[in-house]
Amino acid sequence: MATPAIRMFRRLEGLFCVYKPSGVHWKLVRDTIETNLLKGVNATPSQPLPQVVRFLAQPVSETEEAKGLTLSAASVPVLSKHPLVTGPEFQHIRVGVGHRLDAFSSGVLVLAVGNGNRALNDLYRTRVTREYTLEGEFGTATDDFSHTGRVVERSTYGHITQEKLDRVLAMLQGANQKALLMYSNVDMRTQEAYEMAVKGSLGPEGKSQPILTGLRCIHFQPPNFTLEVQCLNETQKYLCKVVHEIGLELRSTAVCKGVRRTRDGAFTLRDALTHHHWTAPDVMQAIRQYHASKKSKKYAHTQFKDPELQPPVENTTTASQQNETSEESAAAGRIK
Repeated sequence: MATPAIRMFRRLEGLFCVYKPSGVHWKLVRDTIETNLLKGVNATPSQPLPQVVRFLAQPVSETEEAKGLTLSAASVPVLSKHPLVTGPEFQHIRVGVGHRLDAFSSGVLVLAVGNGNRALNDLYRTRVTREYTLEGEFGTATDDFSHTGRVVERSTYGHITQEKLDRVLAMLQGANQKALLMYSNVDMRTQEAYEMAVKGSLGPEGKSQPILTGLRCIHFQPPNFTLEVQCLNETQKYLCKVVHEIGLELRSTAVCKGVRRTRDGAFTLRDALTHHHWTAPDVMQAIRQYHASKKSKKYAHTQFKDPELQPPVENTTTASQQNETSEESAAAGRIK
């Protein structure tokens, strides 16, 4: 029979996401969540101790001592099964990490518990895109492309306009679209390629160089600007380098002041648990919501695919066609 701790752990198995703050290593986030889940699972009420029958000596008076030892049957708890002897029921809970974020970056970090690690591997075998918000600043270049690096160059930026910036972004996105088609390993002249493009599943097989599938400016106030990026197989270092290259294309320099992941596959900022909610009950609720949304999407997809649920095809036979058919039947009867 499963104990309350085991039943609670089974409800914790699955995928969820948290919000990783900037300046914190992802390993510290994972270790903190592992510790909180371990405390929550082991804090569940323990099973009552099993009882065994023992023959115990009854206390007797001095007058009865000469008659011999008197034993009586009694039910006593098995102290070897006590939690103070055996220790906590769970010694370790493995929490897996999906696409990682470096210490400089913040945003959505997908995690998995128990059997959810298998689902995490299956999820990232598919071509899931991630979305970022990049904070940039014109006029400075550093050795690591971030604002915390050593400054190697300063330049003017007064000539930069949003129109020029949008033109450079469109050029970069066009070049990446060509790379996306090149790494897809699909003949672009086939029906398969068309269907994959319609479904949005067109992408590189396995690992490839980072590819930007979407790039636009959502805020422009020189020297500061904000970019929204959708990408595949990226690293945060690569995204900082993209900001640097944009500055060079505009005949200036630029550094990245912040990288924030806003979406990782199906997980968004709305689903992310903040630091105060990295507890077992909140994680359990987040995993339950993920399973519920997954089932609803699967049901909707099945409903769409089921031919019995499609609307009936109307009979388009016209009256003239019916008359022609009846006339042909009559003629055939006369011939016979």
